[in-house]
Amino acid sequence: MSTEPTDPTEPTEPTTPTDKNRATAAAILPLVGGPDNVTSIAHCMTRLRIALRDRSLVQDEALKALPAVLGVVEDDTYQIVLGPGAVARVTPQFEALVEEGRSAAPPAVPPTAASPHPVTAGELAAQGASLKEAQKARNATPFKLMLRRIANIFVPLIPALIGCGIIAGLNGLLMNLGWLPAVVPALAAIASGFMSLIAVFVGYNTAKEFGGTPILGGAVAAIIVFPGVAKITAFGTELRPGQGGVLGALAAALLAVYVEKRCRRLVPEALDVLVTPTLTVLISGLVTLFGLMFLAGEASAAIGTFADRLLSTGGAFAGLVLGGLFLPLVMLGLHQALIPIHTTLIEQSGHTVLLPILAMAGAGQVGAALAVHCRLPRNRSLRATIKSALPAGFLGIGEPLIYGVSLPLGRPFVTACVGGAAGGAFVGLFNQLGIAFGSTAIGPSGWALFPLLDGTSNPGVTVAIYAGGLLTGYLVGFVATYFFGFTGQMLTDLNTDPDPGPDTDPDTPDPDTPDAVSGPAKAPALT
Repeated sequence: MSTEPTDPTEPTEPTTPTDKNRATAAAILPLVGGPDNVTSIAHCMTRLRIALRDRSLVQDEALKALPAVLGVVEDDTYQIVLGPGAVARVTPQFEALVEEGRSAAPPAVPPTAASPHPVTAGELAAQGASLKEAQKARNATPFKLMLRRIANIFVPLIPALIGCGIIAGLNGLLMNLGWLPAVVPALAAIASGFMSLIAVFVGYNTAKEFGGTPILGGAVAAIIVFPGVAKITAFGTELRPGQGGVLGALAAALLAVYVEKRCRRLVPEALDVLVTPTLTVLISGLVTLFGLMFLAGEASAAIGTFADRLLSTGGAFAGLVLGGLFLPLVMLGLHQALIPIHTTLIEQSGHTVLLPILAMAGAGQVGAALAVHCRLPRNRSLRATIKSALPAGFLGIGEPLIYGVSLPLGRPFVTACVGGAAGGAFVGLFNQLGIAFGSTAIGPSGWALFPLLDGTSNPGVTVAIYAGGLLTGYLVGFVATYFFGFTGQMLTDLNTDPDPGPDTDPDTPDPDTPDAVSGPAKAPALT
């Protein structure tokens, strides 16, 4: 992947962080068709998500060549991977530029035949994009679309989960060391405040996602965390504040949306402003208190019990399966079903034991990419793509490596899964031996997960086990890909230099030497 910007209008010497972020936004905007081609803008932890009027106006290769862009993913929206931190700073600048140029800026023209012929890395990226498009069509089932909408409820909560999770970890460290005893209660309050009210935020986002009034969804979900529910008896037992947690809040807000929509159709317009909100909160609140809280509480408890027993009795095997299958789950869109489960586990015990195991899939992906880099010494283009994507891969952002390298090659994607399975088995084994730990937040992976680790053992032991899992994933992913990731024909097709020129990589043999293979490289078919 090139590291030079292709838009000549991009500022080259930003003098402040704001200038740099605005320059990145200004470079991206014309390459996605200009302001009039953008219909909506949002961002998650790592990606700028935009909806487009005309997909053909996007200049994919030029966009991927921007230094700040780690990759692109096409799903229900066009997603530009900028990385954690950067995306939160670039998005407001991008929104401002779109707003400023909405009426004035002409649409960008699509690439013409004069564009350079894509080299091997570009061809692989094109294959990856084609695979994503095909998978997107297969994923457009009612069940998977529902999972995506549920994920949209929880993704906006991730920044707060991360911030509070890191503060909770810092507070635990201070408690163990006996340092700053006067500060510990304050940090505990800061770390726990959001989690004590997370049900309200889930209710708000649920109503917003499913077309209701967000504040009504939040109002109904707030019943779950209200201390006064302890005076209410349902199903023969007294309710507990927080019983049902995020699952109860999700169900309560969905019910509120349904009741509100029915009221909008039945209540006369003159009375709507008084009657609809009242009936929405009253009916949904009563059903929540005398039904949903108890049922969701039982479901939440079952999830926690199952996760604990799964890893305590069959940790190594469970880790192998979870770590090995997570990348295919991502491809099928089924990983989104895990988000409410992670959140429920964090709400119950302060951490999710599943995330460190699932993070091993990214370690296997990194190991596989390193093996591809070593096995194709003459392919400068693909090696450059891998080098540019590896830093993000180590931090758990795997899209550039998956869609630009391993998936279109086929076999390296499978061997990456083998590496993830090995790392997952390593972490799962220690859970089985009684050293259980998890992550206090969802979202980060790879090295970025270290500050969020929490468990019952010494923090040093927890960190060492997680690091051992990553190293196992790297090593097994590398070895499996190096020895089993290529057929002879794939090596013949790929181990060439599609763009002979000055040798800027000291590790790459000079294509002019007698043993170099000349001629354009072709992207192999999946095997």
